Amino acid sequence: MAEPIPLRDLPHFEKRLRARAAALRAEIRATLLRSDEESYAQLAGQVHDAEDEAVADLLVDVNLAEIDRDVGELRAIEAALGRVDAGTYGACLQCGTTIDRQRLEVEPQAERCIDCQRVHDRTTMGAPTPSL
Repeated sequence: MAEPIPLRDLPHFEKRLRARAAALRAEIRATLLRSDEESYAQLAGQVHDAEDEAVADLLVDVNLAEIDRDVGELRAIEAALGRVDAGTYGACLQCGTTIDRQRLEVEPQAERCIDCQRVHDRTTMGAPTPSL
């Protein structure tokens, strides 16, 4: 098994992960507030025909998709912070090799090296997205 990211580099990644988690929480909060303001009932009350109803449905779906995406990323970040605490951050969960630093700079919550991620993506293509 390869050695994870050096201890001296962990504060850099932990800071980035925590900053992104805070930003995601703010985005989720804003989307929820916007959803409350654009509640389906209000939109439906303004609907005058089938096309307007379709737009109202789309707006609700877009808000839910944004929240779902953000919650998924937040969960990945929290898992990465758990790996920081456990001392395993930067090690691929599949094969145990060290995840390339450049990959972690781009995606600090990455759980797999690029090779294992490619295999994972191929095997999960078309799999349903987990819900909230």
